[in-house]
Amino acid sequence: MTIRVLVADDQAVVRDGVVLLLSSADDIEVVGEAGDGRRAVQLAMELRPDVALVDLRMPELDGARATAEILAANLGVRVLVLTTYADDDAVLPALHAGAAGYLTKDATGEALLAAIRDVAAGRTVLDPAVQQRLVELLVSGGPSTRPSAPAPPTEVQLRAEGLTRREVDVVHLVANGLNNRQVAKELVVSEATVKTHLNHVLAKLALDDRAALVAWAWRHGLADRPRS
Repeated sequence: MTIRVLVADDQAVVRDGVVLLLSSADDIEVVGEAGDGRRAVQLAMELRPDVALVDLRMPELDGARATAEILAANLGVRVLVLTTYADDDAVLPALHAGAAGYLTKDATGEALLAAIRDVAAGRTVLDPAVQQRLVELLVSGGPSTRPSAPAPPTEVQLRAEGLTRREVDVVHLVANGLNNRQVAKELVVSEATVKTHLNHVLAKLALDDRAALVAWAWRHGLADRPRS
């Protein structure tokens, strides 16, 4: 199966380099290029790629807003952010908009190709530095200028996701940076029980790893939600 990719970056030299890299992969086809956010949205609507590779700082429409518009069209396009920036003002708006992945431009070519394949397969990809910063923000409460977090889900919404109350407790603690041993101590259970809960949650939410779970928790208002 060939993964169809749209590349959006306002710097032509960067865009050309990314296109050259992606074109070297047998399973990836670059179907379009955009030099600004508005054009990226237009091409996503017209071409319906599997993955839109989007820079954040672009003219006409920034990457976060372009991501939100692409996803709002519900075309099945998944967005992978590739940008120079990993600061709070860049990371949080992109994740809040629904980006399925976030890589910085110091990532290797191999990492970029792997991220595109993961995102196309429905997985979430977060640059290690971005994941760490996200956890730090959630633990500290983050800057006052960050976008408002989603409202905590109701009991009905939780049941719709298939999560039990204890599984929600585990998600909350993991999203706030605790490891399995710390979660076990907090909930007064064994580490094996925590691992079982995590495996059940990942299966129910169709997520592949801890990074994807942290991103999901933030989007759904569970990351800094007090446990009941």
